[in-house]
Amino acid sequence: MNESVLLGDEALALGAIHAGLSAGFGYPGTPSTEILEYLIDNYEKKGGPLAQWCSNEKTAYEAALGVSFAGKRSLVTMKHVGLNVAADPFMNSSLLGIKGGIVVIVADDPSMHSSQGEQDSRFYADFAMIPCFEPVNQQQAYEMMFDAFALSEEKHVPVLMRMVTRLSHSRAVVHARAESERLAQNKLSKGDRREWMLLPALARKNYDAMLAKQEAFTAWSEGNSWNKLVLNEKRKDLAIVTSGLGRNYFLENIEDYKKLCGEKGLPSTLHIGTLPFPRALLDKLAETAETILVIEEGMPFVEKRLSGILPGKNKVVGKLSGLLPASGELNPDLVRKALGLEPLSTASDYLAENNEKASSLCETLPGRPPQLCKGCPHFDSYSALNLAVAELKKKAGEDNVCVCADIGCYSLGAGAPLNATETIVCMGASVGMARGASQAGIKYAFGVIGDSTFMHSGMTNLVDCVSTKTPVTIMILDNSIVAMTGCQKTIIPSSSFEPLVKGLGVEPEHVRVLDTNPSKHEENARILEEEAEYRGVSVVIMRRECLEAFRIRTKAEKNKKLAGKAK
Repeated sequence: MNESVLLGDEALALGAIHAGLSAGFGYPGTPSTEILEYLIDNYEKKGGPLAQWCSNEKTAYEAALGVSFAGKRSLVTMKHVGLNVAADPFMNSSLLGIKGGIVVIVADDPSMHSSQGEQDSRFYADFAMIPCFEPVNQQQAYEMMFDAFALSEEKHVPVLMRMVTRLSHSRAVVHARAESERLAQNKLSKGDRREWMLLPALARKNYDAMLAKQEAFTAWSEGNSWNKLVLNEKRKDLAIVTSGLGRNYFLENIEDYKKLCGEKGLPSTLHIGTLPFPRALLDKLAETAETILVIEEGMPFVEKRLSGILPGKNKVVGKLSGLLPASGELNPDLVRKALGLEPLSTASDYLAENNEKASSLCETLPGRPPQLCKGCPHFDSYSALNLAVAELKKKAGEDNVCVCADIGCYSLGAGAPLNATETIVCMGASVGMARGASQAGIKYAFGVIGDSTFMHSGMTNLVDCVSTKTPVTIMILDNSIVAMTGCQKTIIPSSSFEPLVKGLGVEPEHVRVLDTNPSKHEENARILEEEAEYRGVSVVIMRRECLEAFRIRTKAEKNKKLAGKAK
């Protein structure tokens, strides 16, 4: 009864529930989305703990801090680039006197499967001087939540839990703790106000206190069971350090590696499952070997630090040395090569041996880039925009028209056949970049943003446009759902966008709500041209429900009717 097959994300969520979680908050972003989805499903079916999506990662983090101040355990979830948005409360929270445990779960995305970069969140944990956990598998993800909450409350700091795509989105059997070993939610008990107000005089004291905790953090890291040192005095040539999924890839090759090592046996190994660095364990490892190979998923965080911690004493190799690739995900084959093992005889090896033949074959195959769904409302919105842009370019020239886009499934409008947009940077940037482009002299500047992204970080940029009376045309593509990450509900319904935009100061006559469909391309293009000519801020809301959202909604309505008839 205590066994379930769970995603890594779901294992974290279940661990949090069993560890006494009171509330979870977040903003959807692959590969972290399933954490809060699991908690929301549990909340809706079982009544607790509370779980809610928020407007963005910053507001989610601040809500979690409020729960912590009340003395209860909370978590906040996001993907790696989401931590950039939450960086302000994240960094400052390290100086607070955390009351109820708070765990920040950040899912990194090596190889950029659905992200703008390969940013490694361990650097943020180091920057904030807080402990960091990095599970190897789903069972560890579940178990680490208990230790993370306990440590947060014992040391009065937030704790970061670092995940990566392969662990977040793979499944394994998880053995949950027995009912008697699970924890109840904390009782209400507010924090000390002197530890929760970062006025300069108090913040300086809190910062000194945080610095004083570092020795205790290191001692904890050196003594916990997640960091495992195995020494082999016979091997003086090589030692191996692993972290995260790097441990799995090493273990997948271990039987063949044992044969290669022969009588000497395996090199000394240290697995780093928590940060800060277990310095005493590293020193013991360094004494056994001249060369240290670091196998880690993500950026060369451990490798860089070891090169500084052990200067001149040991040769540290890994991603920085070129033994492992500097970008992208690791896999067993890459680690196999770094260990000096012969490649396995697989289909991929066959293709590698016949590279020329494979390359010529690939050249004849058509490309399959991601595209908007067939019948997507965004296709019709961009089609109208393209017509308007073509006319405006005839009037003012190529350099006097720009289209800045944003993060969402509508980002696919950048590719063929639409080729509609010119910039994609980060959440909310389309509006700010359109403003800057206009102020730089571009006559017709468009900012294209989705409904959820507008709520996430587009509103503040729109306020800047209004305050400076900058000539921009902002298109809000309202498909009534957060489609890119699995059709979560938007924070506010579609009907609220028009009054919201007017409330932010956009002139009512320049807030236009258009139905977007194939029969209205020309009509909508004409309206976009009109608004582009206006020498102020205009907002055009292009509205039509996402097809996938429509399917989900109609299915839910049908099930509701059937349930009513059954009663």
